[in-house]
Amino acid sequence: MTAPIPPGTRAGNTTAARVPHPRRRSGVLWRALPAGLLVLLALTGPLLAPHATDTPLTFPFATAGNDAVLGGDVLGRDVLSRVLTGGAPLMATALGIAASVTAVATVVGVVAALRPALGRWIERMADLAILLPAVLGIMLVALAWPGGGRLAVAAAATALGIPYAVRIVAAAAAPIAATGYVEAAAAGGETLWHLAVREVLPNLRATLLALFGLRFVEGVYIVSVAAFLQLGPQPPEADWALMIRENAAGITLNPWAVAAPCLTIGLLAVSVNLAAEALAPARPTPETQL
Repeated sequence: MTAPIPPGTRAGNTTAARVPHPRRRSGVLWRALPAGLLVLLALTGPLLAPHATDTPLTFPFATAGNDAVLGGDVLGRDVLSRVLTGGAPLMATALGIAASVTAVATVVGVVAALRPALGRWIERMADLAILLPAVLGIMLVALAWPGGGRLAVAAAATALGIPYAVRIVAAAAAPIAATGYVEAAAAGGETLWHLAVREVLPNLRATLLALFGLRFVEGVYIVSVAAFLQLGPQPPEADWALMIRENAAGITLNPWAVAAPCLTIGLLAVSVNLAAEALAPARPTPETQL
């Protein structure tokens, strides 16, 4: 039985995996910190909100004042309270999309790489699915779904994101599946499950983390676009994506009603990508290779 090669080492290299340097560990923490803070803010935001999110506090699109630090929205509700409360639904939806797409694509992509005959059919089916425009597919599913809403958008985004992700995982797993240690394990009678979990997946960690980060950002983008097209989250729900559409007409009266959710969505996308990159295994240096 062959042992999986740790990420960061080459096939046939007897050198142990490079131990992370303390300086690298510190860099990982600093790059992952913004994402952690945003997640913490989304979870604790409803407890920190100074006012109710569904009760008018001032007149529509009022500028920042003592009662409303970021002013009022289209109905005079406190913008700050809605920003603090509206992050959790968007994050949960994007996280569900990213996790589902990455999980399914990992299974299908690794199987396609280990079974080339089946993999060719999988890749052809993925190519056909990619031809459907994502926004059009989401609109069709959301409008046909009973009741529509956030679940319809999430389901459509997951289904339409899987073909792209399968192609990425299959392309990354194919060279690993063709290496000598995987072929030796297959010749020794190891099962498909063993080959996938013990031999291939440990060497796909960087690819899967990058894919998860990209799919998360894509999920945020899709939910935001769907909300702007009046699909997905519906009023009076407090949601960053929905706030942009609701308050777009009053951007000149109270810019914070649109700028605050835009900034939080942008920071969320950037910070998650930084965290995924920081958690990916470091590439081996010449000193760690034979």
